[in-house]
Amino acid sequence: MSHFMLFFAILHAILAVSLGDSLRDSISLLRIKSELVDPAGVLDNWSPRAHICSWNGLSCSDDQMHIVGLNLSGSGLSGSIPRELWQLTSIETLDLSLNSLTGPLPPELRQLQNLVTFLLYSNFLSGEIPPEVGLLKNLQVLRIGDNLLSGAIPPSIGNLTELRVLGLAYCQLNGSIPVYIGNLKHLISLDLQNNSLSGLIPEEIHGCEELQNFAASNNMLEGDIPSSIGSLKLLQILNLANNSLSGSIPVVLSQLTNLKYLNFLGNRLNGDIPSELNQLVQLEMLDLSQNNLSGSIYLLSTQLKNLEALVLSDNALTGSIPSNFCLRNSNLRQLLLARNKLTGRFPLEVLSCYSLQQLDLSDNSFGGELPAALDNLENLTDLVLNNNSFTGTLPPDIGNMSYLENLYLFGNMITGGIPVEIGKLQRLKTIYLYDNQMSGSIPRELTNCSDLTGIDFFGNHFTGPIPATIGNLKNLVLLQLRQNGLSGPIPPSLGYCRSLQRLALADNKLTGTLPPTFRFISQLSTITLYNNSFEGPLPSSLFLLKNLKIINFSHNRFSGTIFPLSGSNSLTAVDLTNNSFSGSIPSRLSMCRNLSRLRLAHNHLTGTIPSEFGQLTQLNFLDLSYNNLTGEVPPQLSSCKRVEHLLLSDNQFRGTIPPWLGSLQELGELDFSSNNFRGTVPAELGNCSNLLKLSLHGNSLSNMIPEEIGNLTSLNVLNLQRNNFLGSIPSTIRQCKKLYELRLSENFLTGLIPFELGELTELQVILDLSKNLFSGEIPSSLGNLIKLERLNLSSNQLQGEVPVSLGKLTSLHMLNLSNNHLQGQIPSTFSGFPLSSFLRNDKLCGPPLAKCLESQGQRKKHLSDAAVTGITVAIVLTSTVICLVMLYIMLRMWCKWRKVSISNLDGGGAEYKREEEKWGLGNEKKRPGEYWKVDSVAQMQQQHAF
Repeated sequence: MSHFMLFFAILHAILAVSLGDSLRDSISLLRIKSELVDPAGVLDNWSPRAHICSWNGLSCSDDQMHIVGLNLSGSGLSGSIPRELWQLTSIETLDLSLNSLTGPLPPELRQLQNLVTFLLYSNFLSGEIPPEVGLLKNLQVLRIGDNLLSGAIPPSIGNLTELRVLGLAYCQLNGSIPVYIGNLKHLISLDLQNNSLSGLIPEEIHGCEELQNFAASNNMLEGDIPSSIGSLKLLQILNLANNSLSGSIPVVLSQLTNLKYLNFLGNRLNGDIPSELNQLVQLEMLDLSQNNLSGSIYLLSTQLKNLEALVLSDNALTGSIPSNFCLRNSNLRQLLLARNKLTGRFPLEVLSCYSLQQLDLSDNSFGGELPAALDNLENLTDLVLNNNSFTGTLPPDIGNMSYLENLYLFGNMITGGIPVEIGKLQRLKTIYLYDNQMSGSIPRELTNCSDLTGIDFFGNHFTGPIPATIGNLKNLVLLQLRQNGLSGPIPPSLGYCRSLQRLALADNKLTGTLPPTFRFISQLSTITLYNNSFEGPLPSSLFLLKNLKIINFSHNRFSGTIFPLSGSNSLTAVDLTNNSFSGSIPSRLSMCRNLSRLRLAHNHLTGTIPSEFGQLTQLNFLDLSYNNLTGEVPPQLSSCKRVEHLLLSDNQFRGTIPPWLGSLQELGELDFSSNNFRGTVPAELGNCSNLLKLSLHGNSLSNMIPEEIGNLTSLNVLNLQRNNFLGSIPSTIRQCKKLYELRLSENFLTGLIPFELGELTELQVILDLSKNLFSGEIPSSLGNLIKLERLNLSSNQLQGEVPVSLGKLTSLHMLNLSNNHLQGQIPSTFSGFPLSSFLRNDKLCGPPLAKCLESQGQRKKHLSDAAVTGITVAIVLTSTVICLVMLYIMLRMWCKWRKVSISNLDGGGAEYKREEEKWGLGNEKKRPGEYWKVDSVAQMQQQHAF
């Protein structure tokens, strides 16, 4: 190193003698050359053998005694800035822009006191801007933007009173705009765009009297736009877009009569747009979009005669476009009013803006029919009217708009067909008519528009075939015809749309087989054909489509093997649900490492799940249900850690439920129902904390339901019915607070129904515990399940009364308590349920069963039959005794009568009279027979009492 320094010292001495002290800068320059990386060899001629003023990028004074300029812009240099650069004290212009220089700006730059132009923009410089930059008193142009500079703008910038241009855009500067910026009275351009500046725009900005360009877009500036900006009479460009400025637009901006470009998009401005802005007669571009502006539009291109672009999209503007908006000699080329609240019919005033090239009225509330004179806008390239309420038909004269490239009419209520004149639009690139009510056939003339790249007719009523000449559209990238009434086969010529990337023909009435020409659509990435009537095997040539990412052939009649769809390694989603595919699942699908959705349900697939599927680490949704698959669940699937839906129901899988399922932390739906699984439910399933649905019904699972089921606190659906589970329901189920469907029927569960079930207050769809061996009473806590719609406790051994609390279940529309041993009164709120809900509970009463009083009366009647028998016996005995007594009396009376009769014959009449008085047969009014009557009535009253 010492030899190297010695070389430069000797060289310096030689040059000092031969060239003079004024050119000693050459030593510094050679050092600069040695420290910079120069892959393009721009500095190769920097050599002592050549005169320094001939070196690339250098400029010398007229007498060639001083270096006054260094310009190495865009030379591909890299490395940090050598410190020798700051020793070139005579330099006036320094331009190292558009390179790959790194490192900070050092304080030593203050040594360049003669510097007038300082350009270091578009490098990779970092660190803060040194305050010493404020010492460069002669500086007129400072452009150091598009770097990695950070920190605040130093206040010393305000000392550069000769500064004309200050460019600090595209850095990482923060803090506020210094108030001292107002000291720069000669400043013409201030560019602070794309930083992280915050705070207010200083009122002192009015001190920049000569300012013509003020750009501070894409920062975090806030507060009101200072009215002092209105005093910058020379201002031509004002760009404050994409900040957080608020308040209203200052009326004083109308005083900026030289303004050509005004951009406030993406702020929080509110209030009306001042009509005074019509005084900005030099204005060429006005963008007030993405604010909160309201009121009507008062801006008129009749006054803003130089206006070329008016962008007011994404506000809350109301009303309609003014009637005197446009004149024939208008220069307006862009009118963008999208996403406001404008109303009325299509503004005919716009048809006078003959120079218009882009018209966007989308996402408003315009209505009525499209005017037939749309072709007045003969220069229009973009007609964007989507998401309004336009009605009527598409005017045939639209075919005269020969410059039209993009036609967006989706989201309206347009009816009728596509006019054949559409075929005259030779420059048409996109035509989006989706979500309308159009009908008729797709005209063959549309295929004359050979530049078309996008067709979207989704959600209309188009019928008939896809035009056979569709193959003429060689540039077509998107063909979206979903949800119409198209019929017939896919034209073979579609295979010649070699640029096609997205094909959507779903939800139609298309038939036939897929044409073999599909093999030519090598760029195809998305194909959706679901909900049609396609049939037959897939062409084997589909295997050649190596860019396919999304395939949905579900709900058709395809048959044969699915192997032709496994040729692309880029697949992310495959849905072949509801077809008649057969054969095995291709193991080659495991090569699609980005595959996230594989749905093959409702087919006739056989064989096993390929063990290679364990390589599908991005798999999110696997649905193989309703097939004829066999074997065990391969343990390799435990590597699919992102799987959320694992559906294997209605197959012939066997073996046990694998414990490794507990390691799938993202699992949200697990359905292994209707298979041949046996054994226990692994406790590890309790680790699946995100599980929402667990369906294991229709297997041969046994033993007890694990207590760890309570760890599934996110569970919505638990279905374990039709298995062989034993024991009781674990009390930990109370932790599954989000359950809204619980099915445990057709098992061998015993014990009491847990009181804790009443804590599952989100249960709504069903609680089904039927066909088990539960005993005891129905817990009253079930009355807390006020959202429950169906309750089935039938075919158990439940006892006791139906809890009155169940009467609170006002949402129930299905109830089954039959086949138990319940008793007592049914709650009155259940009276509307059918008799079958309560059958074979012998001691239940109340509607819809017999009333409880009648039922009790029947029981009482059974008791009184025995009593009546006793009473009857008593009555018979009593009657017999009375009869015997009466007979005795009558015999006695007869005997006495005989004596009296004899006596009478002997004159004994008085004796007979006394006998009558003794028995009450004389003066008493009652006759002897009435005593029987009284006794009989008494007996009847006694009998009724029983």
